[in-house]
Amino acid sequence: MFIIAGMAPRIRDATSRDWPAIWPTVREVVRAADTFTYDPHLTEDEARALWMVDPPGRTVVAVDGVAVLGTANMYANRGGPGAHVASASFMVAAAARGHGVGRALVEDALCWARAAGFRAMQFNAVAETNTGAVALYRSLGFSIVGTVPEGFDHPRLGLVGLHVMHRPLCESG
Repeated sequence: MFIIAGMAPRIRDATSRDWPAIWPTVREVVRAADTFTYDPHLTEDEARALWMVDPPGRTVVAVDGVAVLGTANMYANRGGPGAHVASASFMVAAAARGHGVGRALVEDALCWARAAGFRAMQFNAVAETNTGAVALYRSLGFSIVGTVPEGFDHPRLGLVGLHVMHRPLCESG
């Protein structure tokens, strides 16, 4: 894996051909069970069905050359009267963490959501112990609008809070 210091990875739409390179990161993150609420015993087929969202949603990869450093998916948080709020999920390969990959993915998701006409973005389940993600999201304008007490069963720390984070994308009124 090659990461050039100071250079943001390139973000591009993922295709079905990218799944073999995405799966190791998804598997690693899900099996760690310390950030995502996905079943740690999720099979590859189940993971692919969850992660590779269909349009009008979007799945992307962060790449450096041919190496997939991370991935994200984005979509309407809810349908019907809630369809004006976007949501997204992000996973970065362990070796690429701390090099701006997550930031690049979140910034891309925000641009996508604005261009798609969403009025806000909301993350429904951010483990309060995922301090890197919480700090990143806050630095990009998200706030914690609520915390479900003991909503996440961390494999080492036990029951911890699960944040709901929100950010407006346009001026209201």
